[in-house]
Amino acid sequence: MDRLLSIRVFAAVAEAKSFAAAADRLGLSTAMTSKHVQHLEAQVGARLLNRTSRNVSLTEAGAIYLDTVRVLIEGLDEAEARISQTSIKPSGTLKLSVPVWMATPRFAKLVAAFQSQSPDVLLELDLSARMVNLVEDGFDLAIRVALSLEPGLIARKLGNIHFRMVAAPGFLEKHGRPASLADLNGAPFLAYTQVARDGKVKLPSPGGPTEINFKPVMLSGNESLLMFAAREGMGFSFMPHWLVDEELAAGRLEHVLPDLANPTVALHAVYPDRSYLPAKVRSFLDFLVAAGFPEKVT
Repeated sequence: MDRLLSIRVFAAVAEAKSFAAAADRLGLSTAMTSKHVQHLEAQVGARLLNRTSRNVSLTEAGAIYLDTVRVLIEGLDEAEARISQTSIKPSGTLKLSVPVWMATPRFAKLVAAFQSQSPDVLLELDLSARMVNLVEDGFDLAIRVALSLEPGLIARKLGNIHFRMVAAPGFLEKHGRPASLADLNGAPFLAYTQVARDGKVKLPSPGGPTEINFKPVMLSGNESLLMFAAREGMGFSFMPHWLVDEELAAGRLEHVLPDLANPTVALHAVYPDRSYLPAKVRSFLDFLVAAGFPEKVT
């Protein structure tokens, strides 16, 4: 059997998580697809895929092997494109891990524009508070605020996220508008679980970092829920500008102490370290940069 074809078949099965779907995509019979994978497993001396009657998943060895051969396959495709003097078209599934707060009309508009520009790319987005393992979980790219890099990953700064401290107008009328950071001690707080679970927040100030001891009244790993709770008058919260600026413009929330409580954090694109980026990843990153993401909010 053609070992390179077997590698391509294995990668297709792993991506589709189905022998039948991969066979249909490659124009092979399901039986021949299975034979290619069995041949490859015999060649490498390890089981690469777990098979059940309902699904197909990568073994630990399979995940390692797939991460390596993806580079080989994509490199061959790009080399062939260069030799034939054609530009390689972004294609395939682009699996992304992005923060929950990016589930907004603005980001939907952004990905719709990218898909229109690259119609052969299937976008698969995971929006959760969990920190995914890019290689083991099969992600091509993650967009992260909190930067912690596992071995073999590269981070590229995209820009900054500006956090606004917000509260509902009715809440502020009832409890009073703070005049200083010290006025916030003991105030009701809607806390993002992974950052300020205990209600303690450090903010830069002219005299050095100032710690505020809020009183948490709600904890959540979902920024959208925290924003809606703030709208209901439950307390103060810190919200990324991408999520909350329309709420501020509409008057549903107020920006509290904008000159004192306006922390900024860097947003990074994180992806596996490779000699070059696959066209689908490179084109998406270039698109985000050209669109001014994440600084631009219109």
